[in-house]
Amino acid sequence: MTITSSTPAVLNLALQGGGAHGAFTWGVLDGLLADGRVSFEGVSGTSAGAMNAACLAQGLMAGGRDGARQALADFWTAVAKSSPFDQGRQSAGMAPAMKMMLQWTEHLSPEQLNPLDLNPLRDIIGQQIDFARLRRESPVKLFIAATHANSGKLRIFKNHELSVDALLASACLPTIHRSVIIDGEPYWDGGYSANPAVFPLFYECTAADIMLVLLTPLRYSETPETAQDIRVRLRELAFNATFLREMRMFAHLRDQVGESWLPDWLPLNRFEQRLKRQRFHAISADALLGALPAESKLTVNIEFFESLRDDGREHARAWLASYWPSLGRQSTLDLGKLFY
Repeated sequence: MTITSSTPAVLNLALQGGGAHGAFTWGVLDGLLADGRVSFEGVSGTSAGAMNAACLAQGLMAGGRDGARQALADFWTAVAKSSPFDQGRQSAGMAPAMKMMLQWTEHLSPEQLNPLDLNPLRDIIGQQIDFARLRRESPVKLFIAATHANSGKLRIFKNHELSVDALLASACLPTIHRSVIIDGEPYWDGGYSANPAVFPLFYECTAADIMLVLLTPLRYSETPETAQDIRVRLRELAFNATFLREMRMFAHLRDQVGESWLPDWLPLNRFEQRLKRQRFHAISADALLGALPAESKLTVNIEFFESLRDDGREHARAWLASYWPSLGRQSTLDLGKLFY
């Protein structure tokens, strides 16, 4: 199909988690929606990426592109208003009370810190997302990642399984929140097993273009030296490890297909055909997000959210200005260079 402004390119989206940094993804999605030259088939999301994915689907279902932009704005605004701590007009900083609570997590369990299991996020997504309708009528295929706490296995919640608990499971940091129980099984943040999962977009969607929206730098400019910085880096590497392995697998398999010893006249099987025509793209902000302190992922502040949104929006516009002609034609991401 020839892509024109009247026939939007169809993208699959893979949305990373990253706490408050997910507001950058809000901006990326807002920029893509405002441009109007792309539509979406599948969206895979983890943690904050899962929240953005569900809001995108809810908004598209209720009001098209404008509805999706509004749903994303409503969600992040509600999150900012939900903080029990006074964060004032700080940008990337946390309130002192929040810092103290995080220190307590090193010594107390979530049951001890929060015996009533209060979670403002449960109320926000319960009020803003119509899960019953979304299970029936979602205009996109959703793949929400969570980690089975007792085995480490990845669980992908699909459209027919969507619920408040599925989203909360995808964003459940076990040092802060209690395990989310679904069908009698405990789940933690999806970042421990996939951040995000890309394979469902490959196997279960027909669109050949996959856009990665990355919140974790693929390469850091400095090596941590202090004990605290080393612990932070270890957490970030752990959350990104499965994603890096999955993308390395795609890079390796694509090379294998390209270097096949089989004669050109012999047709490829369906898997090889699919792999050969798969196109990868990415919008990331390594310099911007990598320069922020690790604690900024837990900042709950509307000015900070809106600043990241604006940055994400500009990155989306810049990407479209540079790479729009490549959609539907070729990858704009060198998998071998980035993931080998």
